[in-house]
Amino acid sequence: MSTTMTTYAGDTAIILTEAELGPYVTHASTRRWLTGPGLPGDSGVLSFAELCREGLRTVADSTGDPDGRLAAELRDQLVIGGLLGPGGLETESVLLDGATGEVSTTHFLHDRPDLMDRRPLAPSLRTLVRFAEATDELAGLRGQFASYVGRYGPQAVAEASRHLLAVFEEGTDGEPAPLWKMAALIRPLTLVAGRAGASGLALDLPPRLLDQEFGQGKVARFEDVDFPATLTHEPTRRFLREVGLPEDGYLFSLDIDVPLQTLAEYYADENPTTELPSHADHLIRLGPLVEDNSLLVDGETGAVLNWSEPEARLFPLNTDVSTLAFTLWLLHREQAIDEESGHELTTGTYDQLAMTMLQVLSTVDPTGTRAGRNGRHYWTEVFQDESSGVLESVGGVR
Repeated sequence: MSTTMTTYAGDTAIILTEAELGPYVTHASTRRWLTGPGLPGDSGVLSFAELCREGLRTVADSTGDPDGRLAAELRDQLVIGGLLGPGGLETESVLLDGATGEVSTTHFLHDRPDLMDRRPLAPSLRTLVRFAEATDELAGLRGQFASYVGRYGPQAVAEASRHLLAVFEEGTDGEPAPLWKMAALIRPLTLVAGRAGASGLALDLPPRLLDQEFGQGKVARFEDVDFPATLTHEPTRRFLREVGLPEDGYLFSLDIDVPLQTLAEYYADENPTTELPSHADHLIRLGPLVEDNSLLVDGETGAVLNWSEPEARLFPLNTDVSTLAFTLWLLHREQAIDEESGHELTTGTYDQLAMTMLQVLSTVDPTGTRAGRNGRHYWTEVFQDESSGVLESVGGVR
């Protein structure tokens, strides 16, 4: 069984026929939606590619469930698509209740179907599509969010957050599913920093943004005398002088007791026999990461790197010090938002929060979530490990 891809007004929709709906969908308005407007064929939030490939099928059909361990409430749910994470990868499966029209998500556990459960997503397909469209419009600063083009800073973040939350509350009696609440609180954080290039770096952070977030006296700024001669990248020097970095960032602390050292200078004192990269005298050590890892900045290019001593390897970490600062700010801001919400964001849905955070980071700094040759993502591991409180397992880029 296959579905129809229909293009209209530049948009592609996935349309099902009455025959394809068959006995699977009995909810009248849901049948009308699937045979009429249909589902978006191009979305940054949802993918219905599986529906195009496989047609409608139940969770029971998808798992096989030979031992009958699948919960009764899941057996007849229809698998129609998936939530998209960074890089367009599907994270959770999207389910449709053919009798009520309600939409939910689940993680497929083929070895343990008895542990599978459902999480609410939207009361109807119409609402689901509207929420996804609003989220995409925010990401692209178009449609109802077109007025935010060129607007950056905390006020733009707050206004966009209220705007998006109002969209999600409409039609859900003021109680959207946790995923949409997270989206309204976290996704607008991309608007905090400008991208005009005035700083010579990837981001133009608002003045005193880090001081406001981490507290006065907890952001270190450097003087020229603190810089090794091989730190020649002027935008990086200016950022470290004028903006600075948190003294105690997330899984990272600055070396502030002595002038900044090159990696070669640091190991000449600590462990002279350590095997170092050939250009170690051009790599400036900003401070330690976890478990024998160091955070470095390339003195010539401004790229931010992770040096893993156990592996004697360099890994990309962030594009530059501006996106490093944004990453540390994002982690701190998420923790503050979670506390303000009474830990609503992290109660049973931290995997969705981690996905949302990574989507924000990948939008602002793809380097922070781009896999290296070994498939590793440092910040991905940080976000995911925080969900279970196992931060000591990060151990560098793992």
